[in-house]
Amino acid sequence: MNNTPSKPENTLHSIVFNIVLPAVILAKLSAPERLGPVNGLLLGLAFPLGYGVYDFLKRRKANVFAILGFVSILLTGGFGLMQLDGIWFAGKEAAIPALIGIFTVASLKTRTPLVRTVLYNETLIDVPRVDQALLIRGNIQAFDRLLVHTTWFLAGSFLLSASLNFGLAIVILKSPAGTPEFNAELGQMTALSYPVIVLPCLVVTFAALWHLVRGIRQLTGLDLDAIFRNHEKRS
Repeated sequence: MNNTPSKPENTLHSIVFNIVLPAVILAKLSAPERLGPVNGLLLGLAFPLGYGVYDFLKRRKANVFAILGFVSILLTGGFGLMQLDGIWFAGKEAAIPALIGIFTVASLKTRTPLVRTVLYNETLIDVPRVDQALLIRGNIQAFDRLLVHTTWFLAGSFLLSASLNFGLAIVILKSPAGTPEFNAELGQMTALSYPVIVLPCLVVTFAALWHLVRGIRQLTGLDLDAIFRNHEKRS
């Protein structure tokens, strides 16, 4: 059995296959004299779908985010083929991150809260060192409260994404589904998703990380070099 840790996802590849190529195909190749609206929609969605399958087979790693992203692509294709109104797409765009936000909060009741997977993990944080310092200072319960606060911070980023997704879809998707104009609007929405949605949510996520790290410093007395995982590599 191969226990080699999976490599992190290639961010450039993710942007190209999930945003750039679908946006270009939907906007430029959906005209009747080219691929047509149906074939353009299917080809545009094939790239993020195919990339998701390829990345899973390569890294052998799936999580709730990847699964919901996969479902989102399938729903987009299904809604497009059924020629549903834009409000359905807006609802779907809002529902996916909203579900992640709800799951983030609900995971507090499980043995592995999502905040530990996303932020407080051994890839980013020197967890054994931090846990030992918390134990020595008797701040385990205070740290658990910090994780709860950070979880709500993190959930807020997903709820922000849901609101921005819904608003962007309402503003852009005006044409009837199944038309080249609708596909072009879908491509525009895909292209705008990064600056309009992803970047603000990243800001909130980094704010959550800073809140967590600041709390760890106060509860453990460790400095940043001791908290972050790469401290060992620099020693």
